Amino acid sequence: MLSRLALRNAQKLPAVASSTQALATEAPTFSRPVRAEKGGAVRMGFIPDEWFTFFYPKTGVTGPYTFGVGLTTYLVSKEIYVLEHEYYTGLSIAIMLIYATKKFGPVLASYTDKWNAEYLDELNGARNDEIKTMEDAIAAEKDAQWRAEGQTLLMEAKRQNIAMQLEAAYRERMAKVFSEVKKRLDYQAQVQVVERRIGQKHMADWIISNVLKSITPEQEKATLQQCLVDLQGMAAKN
Repeated sequence: MLSRLALRNAQKLPAVASSTQALATEAPTFSRPVRAEKGGAVRMGFIPDEWFTFFYPKTGVTGPYTFGVGLTTYLVSKEIYVLEHEYYTGLSIAIMLIYATKKFGPVLASYTDKWNAEYLDELNGARNDEIKTMEDAIAAEKDAQWRAEGQTLLMEAKRQNIAMQLEAAYRERMAKVFSEVKKRLDYQAQVQVVERRIGQKHMADWIISNVLKSITPEQEKATLQQCLVDLQGMAAKN
């Protein structure tokens, strides 16, 4: 039977290897191991249930018990296992262990479960504190990112404010340049007007002075006499 079991496991090895290769090619997944709260199923208080179910495909439900009774009978009848005083001592110890297990097992189990629960609560508390710390750090990082975005907006507003100030200073200087240029142009226009007036006055004075210089006293006297004659003639007509 053991050879058949070994042969069956050997036949399953390629499939296991192929499944292992398939899992290796897939993306790694890390599942958190969970500790079993209770042990596996047993029969008669200490024999694993797998030892019984192993016989079911070949011998049926009664196979394990038949195998156990037959093996025990064979060992005792052939004196491979001798029922000496150590056997009865072991049987007595087994009975005491079973009694102690039945009597003190639940109390000890409740105590260990309580201690285990407290230990798990302590571990989970530390884990939850660490998670809370990480969550607080994430929240602080998000708040810092939000504040950084606010700083970006503030810098943009300051940049626009500086641009407006530069534009206002530029326009103020342009207005000042315009005013100064206008003042200089107005000054040049007034200078030209004054120069023209001075030139005209000088020209008129020069002409008058030259005309007066060209008139002799006789011409002046004759002209004066002619003016008096003209006035007398105009007075006679009136």
